[in-house]
Amino acid sequence: MALKIKVPATSANLGPGFDSLGIAVDRYLTLIVEEKTSKWELVHHMGKIYHDERNLIVQTALKLVPTLHPYRIKVLSDIPLARGLGSSSSAIVAGIELADQLAGLQLTTAEKVQFAAQIEGHPDNVAPAVMGGLVISTYIAEQALSIKADFPDVSLVAYVPADPLLTVESRKVLPRRLPFKKAVAASSVANALTAALLAKQLDKVKVLLESDQFHETYRRKLVPQLAQVRALAHEYQTYGTYLSGAGPTVMTLVAHPAAAEFAQALKAHFETGEVLALKCISQGPQVTTLRTQSRPEV
Repeated sequence: MALKIKVPATSANLGPGFDSLGIAVDRYLTLIVEEKTSKWELVHHMGKIYHDERNLIVQTALKLVPTLHPYRIKVLSDIPLARGLGSSSSAIVAGIELADQLAGLQLTTAEKVQFAAQIEGHPDNVAPAVMGGLVISTYIAEQALSIKADFPDVSLVAYVPADPLLTVESRKVLPRRLPFKKAVAASSVANALTAALLAKQLDKVKVLLESDQFHETYRRKLVPQLAQVRALAHEYQTYGTYLSGAGPTVMTLVAHPAAAEFAQALKAHFETGEVLALKCISQGPQVTTLRTQSRPEV
């Protein structure tokens, strides 16, 4: 028998919800855990990502259970790397799920979020990868507090630039401090956006989603595509555009009837990069047992 672990991608920040808001989306990191081996062996085709115990998935699992026996694991992913769609967060959550399943830890959802947030440093990406849906989180006294909610019924269209943008580079452009008055104003926008999302008041979501004062102002010089996608989106029935995570992916909330046309407009506008049609999903990691003689395609 083999074990299959499937973890969703995520899109964090949602404009002013900096390091707090995140959603799970329908792209996945998938592990097929096969036979025990003498040393960790991760089989994948993802470039310079480690194939042994240095891989983030295994590192995470070993932090939970240092004595975990090595396995051969096939790794498949359709989450773009270093593009602001939670590729590292999905690896962390996959590692936690791997340790939980192999060692029979029976971790609660809250324990998984807590451990993932300790590794990641904040819960905005890891919490929706664990819980699914829209998740509002904070990190107080090294304690992750996350609340799951329903996301509005909209399509998501992502423009993924060809070149990656590492989170560490994207964070370097952020200010060390914000003036008190500006911080209060930025916080009030984030609060109002959360309320508008929960109340499904999409007309207000659009204004608030594009009124961030925490990070997009500073990061837009690294991602000029943000302004271009936002301007184009205003010509369609959309509900706001934001920088996904640390970027460079740009995400737009779109009315279902306009999604295909808007995606085509993005493809016509940009000569490089990729346009993804996505949706928010309510489920976190999915774990199934497979018969080794008839493994399905993933």
